[in-house]
Amino acid sequence: MANTVTQGARLAPPKGRDLLSASTLMIMAGFLALMVWSYVGTEFSLRGLLGGESAAQIWTYAKNLFPPDLSKDFLLKTGYWTLETFAISFLGTILAVVIALALVFFSSRNLMFAGLLFEMERSRPWVRVLRTGLYLGAKSTLNLLRTVPHIVWALILVFAVGLGPFPGMLALGIHTGGVLGRLFGEVVENVETQPIEALQATGATRLQILFYGILPQVLPEFVAYTLYRWEVNIREAVILGYVGAGGLGQQIQIAISLFLEHRLLTLILAIYIIVTLVDHLSAYLRTRLI
Repeated sequence: MANTVTQGARLAPPKGRDLLSASTLMIMAGFLALMVWSYVGTEFSLRGLLGGESAAQIWTYAKNLFPPDLSKDFLLKTGYWTLETFAISFLGTILAVVIALALVFFSSRNLMFAGLLFEMERSRPWVRVLRTGLYLGAKSTLNLLRTVPHIVWALILVFAVGLGPFPGMLALGIHTGGVLGRLFGEVVENVETQPIEALQATGATRLQILFYGILPQVLPEFVAYTLYRWEVNIREAVILGYVGAGGLGQQIQIAISLFLEHRLLTLILAIYIIVTLVDHLSAYLRTRLI
């Protein structure tokens, strides 16, 4: 009798597995429903994209792109615009790092409201109020910076400071600063506490704890995220040109508007070259620095 009960218990499936299967099926059903809703909402149609007249128009426009404009004068101008795009992305990324580093430590809950750095001042209530204000201010600022798209920042700054690469660089720096602040914050909130406690035991100051206990842990991931965002910013710098922020994007918008297809292909090739070079340079720096 006991053996029969034991065998029955072994044959019965675990209740947790049934619940997991049911929840997985519900998630899959929800995902499929979301796909169908998105398909209908976006009016997706392969026939409209590749069928009949659309395919003929795409083929005609693609043929008009060739050959690219390789005249010496236009190539020199394209090189200048390419360097301008590079400068926008490079300085924009540096500005973003400055913004992120200025706010990330104030927006990290584990540094502001937990651990030794907090326990050292817990007996003073006004310090807790100040910490709460700094935390909420830094967190809200980072949320605002990354919530507003970079192209909206560019539109605002173009009206504020005029056309050219300067508003594009500022727009990239402001938006990417919010993104990097979020990424850096996740890294800071996962730091190991043992080095911090060891430094505290030796009587280290808060600044020494920051430089010798926290930064060595987070710096490699900070560099990795920064290089990744630089790769993204090269592509975004091109998009910003469409709202007058300079670089290759602005010239592409002009070429499309004036039906200068040969020049458009040259500009597209320039984008491909600079994106490829930056990707390889970023990968090289990542292997050397991390």
